[in-house]
Amino acid sequence: MLTGTASTGTASAGGASEAAGGRRGRPPGTSRRELEVIALRLFTEQGFDHTTIEQIAAEAGVSKRTFFRYFSSKTSVLWSEFDHEVDVIRAALADVPAGTPMMDAIRRAVVAANHYGPQDVPELRMRMNLIGNVPALQSSAALHYDAWERAISDFAATRTGQPADSLYPLAVGRATLAACRAAYDRWSARADADLTFYLDAALAALATGFDPDVIRATARAPSQDIPRRVAT
Repeated sequence: MLTGTASTGTASAGGASEAAGGRRGRPPGTSRRELEVIALRLFTEQGFDHTTIEQIAAEAGVSKRTFFRYFSSKTSVLWSEFDHEVDVIRAALADVPAGTPMMDAIRRAVVAANHYGPQDVPELRMRMNLIGNVPALQSSAALHYDAWERAISDFAATRTGQPADSLYPLAVGRATLAACRAAYDRWSARADADLTFYLDAALAALATGFDPDVIRATARAPSQDIPRRVAT
């Protein structure tokens, strides 16, 4: 749910530290992902408000102009992958065959847009800690979550033939976002499987109105709440 190709985060952060220990920074070919990892490390070490774009660019060995080629602001560093997820979900839903049940289509699109594993949890916890504690990031969160929700509501509106801001499309979007955030919270607390397994199970249960039989069927074992992927 939140934001990047986080599975490369640890290695990239280590590389940035090594670069800083020798000739400071990286060559001009620094990627978007490398800038993201460097920024996250500096935000965590120095504080978001005390880290400047100039510092991020210098640590990466690139110009400020290069930073702005990838990101519009410091805040966008933490949200860019989340926003990309919204675009991926919209594109996936736009290509869904007309005969696919609405909630099945939403579940598949959301699962396909996420790619986090247990190894990504530490970085994502850092992100969420920053978003939860920095006022500038807190105030921006609602806008990004609203965009994610609207991607679902717009699709539901198309399927139901109703305006996107009417009751049922809004309910579908908000219920889907709530189920996904619950899946993310449980996954990040346990760090025992890919996020997609939790999303898959939560959205399958939502589609059936949280039918107890469906919930029991998706449990891997009575003593565990690690979900099993639902057949598509």
